[in-house]
Amino acid sequence: MEAMNHSASPSAPPRRTRRIVLASLAILGLASAAFVVWQPLMMSAPRCMAGRWHGCYDTFNGVLLMMLVALPLAALVVWALAHRRRADGPTSAWRTSTAEVSMVYGTVPLVWMTTMPGPGAGIAPGRVSLVPLRDLLTMGPVGIGGNLLIFAALGFFAPMRFAALASVPRILGLGAGCSALVETAQYILRLDRVSSVDDVLVNAAGAVLAALASRHWWRTTAERPSDQPRPAPTAAG
Repeated sequence: MEAMNHSASPSAPPRRTRRIVLASLAILGLASAAFVVWQPLMMSAPRCMAGRWHGCYDTFNGVLLMMLVALPLAALVVWALAHRRRADGPTSAWRTSTAEVSMVYGTVPLVWMTTMPGPGAGIAPGRVSLVPLRDLLTMGPVGIGGNLLIFAALGFFAPMRFAALASVPRILGLGAGCSALVETAQYILRLDRVSSVDDVLVNAAGAVLAALASRHWWRTTAERPSDQPRPAPTAAG
């Protein structure tokens, strides 16, 4: 039996090696994506570096460029929060801090892009499309991919941070609810955008798919949230 276990153990890669490989693949993927979009993003660099609103924060390229610029700051905030929670254990502290920062970093800029005014903002009346799947056929791959990503970070990291959200139906409701709020804001503020039920469906689907990808790291109810104090030990009697 010992011989069998000894011969089988080398075939299973250590957990640390798997993490290094996954991290390397993630870095390679991000680097490849940055290489592809680098030239379009640089078109907005002069206005963004000068702090100009027009041509930077009101354009997709400008917002994406500022996300890249803010990435080291987001990493620093994760480190600071994890260091503050170091008494909770390294694994819990880093997971909680990463989830909190990533939910904000990966969601707010994308929501901002979906609420950018169109050329007829304030003039054109609000438009609503309530027929399911009608607009889906006209979105195209880029439109569908973008809608899937809007609440993907929220769906991926929310169940890692909050045990109450660690279920597929709740993430589906969270994604659909947040998307409905965005679509309602587009209509009320008359941003010259179509408030479509298909956007809500695809946004919610993106949140669920991202949540399923992070299911291994979901927080369980048995875990103590990192923002609650550790119970004081009682004297043995």
